[in-house]
Amino acid sequence: MIVSISFFYFNTNKFWAFKQMVEAKRFINKTKNITFYKMLGTGAEGGFIKPDFGVYSLLCVWNNKKSAIKFLNKSDHASQISRKAEKRVDYIMSPIMSNGLWDKINPFDSGKKIEIEKENKIGVITRGKIKLSKQIDFWLNVPAAAKSIRYAKGVEFYKGIGELPFLSQATFSVWKDFSSISDFAYKNKAHAEIIKKTRDRGWYSEDLFARFKILSEKTRIF
Repeated sequence: MIVSISFFYFNTNKFWAFKQMVEAKRFINKTKNITFYKMLGTGAEGGFIKPDFGVYSLLCVWNNKKSAIKFLNKSDHASQISRKAEKRVDYIMSPIMSNGLWDKINPFDSGKKIEIEKENKIGVITRGKIKLSKQIDFWLNVPAAAKSIRYAKGVEFYKGIGELPFLSQATFSVWKDFSSISDFAYKNKAHAEIIKKTRDRGWYSEDLFARFKILSEKTRIF
């Protein structure tokens, strides 16, 4: 199993980019060896509440690396992005662990153990589907948690991502190594507090936490 997550940056063509949240499915649905995908909007200023209409994301799960690379580099979708976007960044990853559900499945559960080295970069996806009855409580508490991750030691990239505004939110972050994640998880007070509130207050009807070994990272300017 291979997971790719791509970020597309637009200075112009922003309405075209917004429409791709629906229209890009015509490219992906005909692609072989893809088992799960999500077109995702992103949040501005390191959060969720304010949307970033200049950045969109595509998350895919693949049967093999060859299919992922072919789609990211040579597909009709890749050709469209190269003509419309200013920049794209692609991460190719192997799942290390994944707990929880996304649309009633765990798309990143490969059933295989992945070996990692101390110097390996780690990608992290956290995702939650927020209960309607918990919306106000969640949005009053989440900004502090987002800020704590964005400025944590060892974070190289952080972006809020999501399918539906206010209802289904996620984050993707890149950490320089595994120890940086461990230090944050066990030592950051804001993070510990938000985890406790998540459990105590039952914000989510469905959630997922996954870690990945980053195999490659590629940035292209158009």
